[in-house]
Amino acid sequence: MRKDFGANPWFYPLPVLIIGTYDENGRPDAMNAAWGGLYDTHLVELCLSADHKTTKNIKEKGAFTISFADAEHVAACDYVGIVSGNNTPDKIEKSGLTAVKSEKVDAPLFAQLPLALECKYVRTTEEGNIIGEIVNISADERILGEDGKVDMAKFHPIAYEPVHNGYHVLGERVGSAFHDGMSLK
Repeated sequence: MRKDFGANPWFYPLPVLIIGTYDENGRPDAMNAAWGGLYDTHLVELCLSADHKTTKNIKEKGAFTISFADAEHVAACDYVGIVSGNNTPDKIEKSGLTAVKSEKVDAPLFAQLPLALECKYVRTTEEGNIIGEIVNISADERILGEDGKVDMAKFHPIAYEPVHNGYHVLGERVGSAFHDGMSLK
């Protein structure tokens, strides 16, 4: 038996994305966004309201970073989503995150968050969504495995659960993509 819930913005999993930007004075800013993802193989799309400081910063600087929130930094990542940079200019300091200038784009990385996409602003869609081009992916060595790639056993990204407003850690491997289904051929 199934139960209907109507039309709701429930999508699983929703990544917890921390969008990093600089403002016109070079002050770092970050916001927590769950509505975003890959748009193409080298493009991302973010659904951000026009009134966000982050949206203004992206358009002004032409760049942004997307860091993936992790289980170790839930409070800091949640805080940057609760407080607006429009009203709290020192929110990065209060969050405990450490902004480090990206060498690839004019936007900050956050030292505590080990995986980030460094992006160049491409355009805004008719619906108001931000499209960015991934110019680099940077990962802290602490989350890399023996093969030199991201190891989900070391990296603990979180997902937002929209029904109960929860954060949940991802990480347990349950199968192999492009392989397990072959047994059904």
